[in-house]
Amino acid sequence: VVGAGVVGLSTAVCISKLVPQCSVTIISDKFTPDTTSDVAAGMLIPHTYPDTPIHTQKQWFRETFNHLFAIANSAEAGDAGVHLVSGWQIFQSTPTEEVPFWADVVLGFRRMTEAELKKFPQYVFGQAFTTLKCECPAYLPWLEKRIKGSGGWMLTRRIDDLWELYPSFDIVVNCSGLGSRQLAGDANIFPVRGQVLQVQAPWVEHFIRDGSGLTYIYPGTSHVTLGGTRQKGDWNLSPDAENSREILSRCCALEPSLHGACNIREKVGLRPYRPGVRLQTELLARDGRRLPVVHHYGHGSGGISVHWGTALEAARLVSECVHALRTPIPKSKL
Repeated sequence: VVGAGVVGLSTAVCISKLVPQCSVTIISDKFTPDTTSDVAAGMLIPHTYPDTPIHTQKQWFRETFNHLFAIANSAEAGDAGVHLVSGWQIFQSTPTEEVPFWADVVLGFRRMTEAELKKFPQYVFGQAFTTLKCECPAYLPWLEKRIKGSGGWMLTRRIDDLWELYPSFDIVVNCSGLGSRQLAGDANIFPVRGQVLQVQAPWVEHFIRDGSGLTYIYPGTSHVTLGGTRQKGDWNLSPDAENSREILSRCCALEPSLHGACNIREKVGLRPYRPGVRLQTELLARDGRRLPVVHHYGHGSGGISVHWGTALEAARLVSECVHALRTPIPKSKL
């Protein structure tokens, strides 16, 4: 598995569960806490992929929600950084879709009351629900522990060409996110820069999200995440002071008590965006050699919300590759 963000690690765990006869190695130049996933706020509110059927997206989300809900209800919840959080998604004009496709997956989804909307005088419509928050700085090490526990390996190495992995590995799973521009020659994937602030404001207990998805306040176990930005094609990983001022001002307009927030830290991540998640098998061939590759990347800003569902699908594709490798090619009779 190439890539050690939430997509790579969850795929490795799913492979070791669904394809138990495999030995799994994760190869990446960056591991937690230095991955894009570590910057993500980790709220389970799905992003819609224009190129993917809604029923497929709903299945991915449901499988991910169920997986994390089971963790949130277990003794592992604290270690894994997974917990329930309630709050509001608010709109300045009534959305065409008042009930989104994922409404019956989250808990207690309902329309906000007039009394609740008084908290947000600029807004005319809102949805209240309880969802999950998956904090990657805890969740990624928790996944790594699962991989090592089932005999998997971690290797820190930069890969410039998937053929470097031949013949050491029978099957390659490409979870390299933006790295797929080079590794898979995919010109459809590009960065969408996200800058967030992490602040101390322990009195903020409900999430608040503007329906546009640009402004949000997500309380977590150790800090509140304030966001955000969506800068297409921007590769800059350094925090921008103007972005930070703007984020703080937008979030304070929604939750004035944040004027009292302290210990402000800036974080930047580049979301690997493309019109749809790429989940497919490709058979690379060169000089009579063959290398099956399962591509699993391009989740954009929705990776945490669907990571387990798409990882299960990637693991099923790996299982098919294993089956194909084990089936002898019938010799033709002359």
